[in-house]
Amino acid sequence: MRLRNKPEAPTKIASYPQYIPETPEDWKGKWQSRFKNDNPIHIEVGTGKGRFIYEMAKLHPEINYIGIEIQMSVIVTALDKLIENELPNLQLLQVNGGELTQYFAENEISQVYLNFSDPWPKKKHEKRRLTYQSFLSVYEEILVPKGEIHFKTDNQGLFEYSLASFSQYGMILKQVWLHLHESDFEGNVMTEYEEKFSNKGNRIYRVEAQFKDKTATGN
Repeated sequence: MRLRNKPEAPTKIASYPQYIPETPEDWKGKWQSRFKNDNPIHIEVGTGKGRFIYEMAKLHPEINYIGIEIQMSVIVTALDKLIENELPNLQLLQVNGGELTQYFAENEISQVYLNFSDPWPKKKHEKRRLTYQSFLSVYEEILVPKGEIHFKTDNQGLFEYSLASFSQYGMILKQVWLHLHESDFEGNVMTEYEEKFSNKGNRIYRVEAQFKDKTATGN
């Protein structure tokens, strides 16, 4: 999908460091002090325009949320939501999702959300998929022991690939939904893409995958 350039994005982002820190690496290992509490931290990698992470933060004030998006012209829309209605338990980061260990310490994050990630369907682009093993090792490092990934997509190929990737990595598939919107799952918060694709009749897939206790295995 072609992104519309927003020339005002850099200036706006720089004007609100309270929502998007200018040097997020300075907060590595200190994110709870930035939130001014010791609540668990959930992150969404590829937060897009921010609908999901913003609604989650509204619904769960007892959890701290960080939305991560590399595209400046996209994350500025998520920033607009925060400017309009501040949420003390939500922060945004304009950084690369593959470099999370630069911004988060070991065991600092409690949960990772991956929603409607780019499927990168060509085999030669496999390593760019956010559920590829190199990304999983990054998530595992920053997550607490037995931390979880909650993954949603409308792309059957990416979903099947991700189930295999999680399993081959040694993760536990706690729950799998092959048709989320026809299930009894409660509390689903939709992303912009989810609403768009489901309105077209696309099936929505979801999985909750858990890492094994790295402290118990000595990894």
